[in-house]
Amino acid sequence: MSLTASSSIASSIASTITSIASALSTNTAAAATDTATLAPPFVPLVAYNNSPSETGGDSLTEDLTIFYDVSGETLRIELGLAAYLWHAEGRFGMDDYGERAGAAHDSGYFYSGLARRKSALSLVLLSMFATAIVGFQWVLWGFSLAFSHSGGPFIGNLENIGFRNVLAQPCVGSPKVPDLLFAIYQGMFAAITPALAVGAATDRGRLLPACVFIFVWATLIYDPIAFWAWNPKGWLAKLGYLDFAGGTPVHMASGSAALAYSVMLGKRHGYDKVHGLPYRPHNVTHVILGTVFLWVGWFGFNGGSALSASMRAIMACVVTHTAASVAAMTWCLMDMRLDGKMSAVGFCSGAVVGLVAITPGSGFVPVWASIIFGVVVGIVSNLATKLKYYMSIDDSIDIFASHCVAGFVGNILTAFFAADYIARLDGFTSIKGGWINGHYIQLGYQLAGSVAGLSYSFVGTCVILFFINLIPGLSIRCDQDSEIAGVDAAECGEFAYDYVEVTRESPSGVEIEGVEGSTGSIAQEKGDVKE
Repeated sequence: MSLTASSSIASSIASTITSIASALSTNTAAAATDTATLAPPFVPLVAYNNSPSETGGDSLTEDLTIFYDVSGETLRIELGLAAYLWHAEGRFGMDDYGERAGAAHDSGYFYSGLARRKSALSLVLLSMFATAIVGFQWVLWGFSLAFSHSGGPFIGNLENIGFRNVLAQPCVGSPKVPDLLFAIYQGMFAAITPALAVGAATDRGRLLPACVFIFVWATLIYDPIAFWAWNPKGWLAKLGYLDFAGGTPVHMASGSAALAYSVMLGKRHGYDKVHGLPYRPHNVTHVILGTVFLWVGWFGFNGGSALSASMRAIMACVVTHTAASVAAMTWCLMDMRLDGKMSAVGFCSGAVVGLVAITPGSGFVPVWASIIFGVVVGIVSNLATKLKYYMSIDDSIDIFASHCVAGFVGNILTAFFAADYIARLDGFTSIKGGWINGHYIQLGYQLAGSVAGLSYSFVGTCVILFFINLIPGLSIRCDQDSEIAGVDAAECGEFAYDYVEVTRESPSGVEIEGVEGSTGSIAQEKGDVKE
């Protein structure tokens, strides 16, 4: 092509772009004129009037939306809520909901992908149960216990029971967000947390007792811990503990609860104290899909926790993505040192622990620090997957290592790298920062929050499951025949896949009720359930 021809083409393109820009400018100006003519008078954003009404005012006589910029903070939280709901849909594939809680469904894909075929559907279903059960519990009294405007240092009260008076008054988290929006957004955190914990029921936990556990645990464990950390009246919040989006209330609480659930259930049939119960994840594609949902949803999880359309929200999203990216590759490299292979499951596991670790610090730390978060948690959590063998606990899908350990790492690193200027990016938050600001006592505050949340959740979970197991009809564990046949068959009567898969995996001589020809086609001893 000649130089003259190239110049001619370039001139034509430039001319076309100029014409399009001119047309768009003309159309925009015309649209603006039409809007100004047809739209009702503009109502400017005004400061909250400190209405004596607990609801923030009377909607029949006042315009309650004038207190909130619906194009800014409110829209930002609504988008965060939508992303968090996406997050919920994907989590059971791998192991966050944003978690994974929608709040719980990401967990479903993630968890079920890691599990065996005969338990895949029950894990997805548990995530759905968690969303529904906590959705009711949160409206009934969960929100009031965690985020009421009054209360002591350890728990809220029931002034907002049934969402009573939850409407337009500014929430306890931000003067720029109304109670009602804040309530439903925080409800997603409440849903994902027990959904993460009940993943420990993999292969041997019954569904009905797990449902009872979800309701009781959300009330007695999650709500108090959320109050401690996030309600301005909570003792951890007053102490100076920093947790932007759930390092302790969500991840350490769910991870320690999963460990306790594993202890109370006991080991799966065929578990070996040296090698555990080795099997390959039945659907790595589901693991990857769950991770994708989690990764996207986590932007609503962390970014939305800024409770504003601000630079702080943007920073939270940037560090979230960076930490997950670095941790994913770090985990892969840790696995390669053992067998020389780049594992898809390893990559996904690393991404999740990176997301978990950055959660408490996402609104406090600079971008460069998120790289350190990713490297440290990728190494520590990878090594922590071996702790279950030393503790002789059958944590079937490594929830403790992925959430409790990763959450602890994030809490501690936040003490080192929290920066006052990052928190101030929203225009009003003021903190003393961490070690990079010379505020060394912050490490003590972070340790206090971590130890308190872990110990309260672990002990409380053991107590709750102990008493549930005593109730007739609520034995928390399946019998051996049901475990061998699969939780899907015994508890759901349905399967994630067609009957061919069930037949192939069922040991010889084990017949699944209601499924014709369901006796196993592979000769195995009845006691051997390894795949």
